[in-house]
Amino acid sequence: MLHLLQIDLPAVATTPLMVVWFLLVAVLWIGYLVMEGFDYGVGMLVPFLGKTEKERRVLVNTIGPVWDGNQVWLLTAGGAMFAAFPGWYSALFSGLYLPLFLVLVGLIIRGVSFEYRSKRPNTKWRAWFDWMTAIGSFLVPLVFGVGFTNFVIGLPLVQAAAGSPLLVVATDPANVGATPYFWQLFTSAFGLPLLGGIVLVVAFLFHGSIYLVLKTRGELQARAKSFAAMIGIVAIVGGAIFLVIQNLAHPTGLLGWVFLVVAAVGLILAWLMIRGGRPGVAFIGTCVAILGVAGGIFTAIFGNLGFTDAATGAPYADMMARAASSELTLTIMVVAACVFVPIVLAYTVWSYWTFRHPLSVANIPDEALVPAN
Repeated sequence: MLHLLQIDLPAVATTPLMVVWFLLVAVLWIGYLVMEGFDYGVGMLVPFLGKTEKERRVLVNTIGPVWDGNQVWLLTAGGAMFAAFPGWYSALFSGLYLPLFLVLVGLIIRGVSFEYRSKRPNTKWRAWFDWMTAIGSFLVPLVFGVGFTNFVIGLPLVQAAAGSPLLVVATDPANVGATPYFWQLFTSAFGLPLLGGIVLVVAFLFHGSIYLVLKTRGELQARAKSFAAMIGIVAIVGGAIFLVIQNLAHPTGLLGWVFLVVAAVGLILAWLMIRGGRPGVAFIGTCVAILGVAGGIFTAIFGNLGFTDAATGAPYADMMARAASSELTLTIMVVAACVFVPIVLAYTVWSYWTFRHPLSVANIPDEALVPAN
């Protein structure tokens, strides 16, 4: 089956406004990965670090006031892509609709688990929702990591028909050599996308465990610190292997290697600081590492937006211009961004400041729980 990507074939010049909006989309995605990354990490850890009901409730409460606000970054990034680069947006939702459906499932499972966990004082009921939190928090970064890696590799486009002014994302499993379909998205390039997904999951676990060291006290904090020191080594080694392979197989020039070094320095700094008892600096380190990884990805897809010619494998260098909205639309969006982005930032800062205090089991009231049947 072929899905239409409605962009004209004739070459189009890239304008400064297109570049500005590409950078803004990149910033929004980086904001999402940094802000939501730690609460995905916390979500994955709820059934494992929390040994008692009170400890699990502390873990959920550390991200309870902010997780839905963090998802605003995802909505804003998706909305900006839709308005500024409709061709890009349509390609993703046509050629990658199954992985994006998995992301949606993960987000739904996760949101439901947060909202319904406390509805019944039954230990079995809450255990189910704790596992839903972990599964949803694992599924989303895994698929996003696979997806972003495929953008770097390049999603192949073909002409819809002879003489047609349309390009399409090829998703026909019969044409295995040139077309991405569901399982090939995970296994292409000798499994590099799957490695990318696993590395992002590990990075978020590291990011989330450091956040827990900041936000908890007592035995739970000690447990989170021990886990962070362990998973940090995995993140450093796995991240180094993945990023070096990616940069060698799909080079992006000097800037790509600069972002790789930034990511490596961030991870190493975070690991050293968490072991040295400075979780605040460690958290900044993982933020810098995620920024470095995302910066390398958006450097790699600048211009081609992650698309290649299925016949030749060459990147569509002017795809950003082909997929962009009109200059008038981009201008109006700049005005809207100047109004609403400061509001989002102000809300985010206010939320984190209001709920800045750490938690422990002493802050959780006693509750009569019904044992599991």
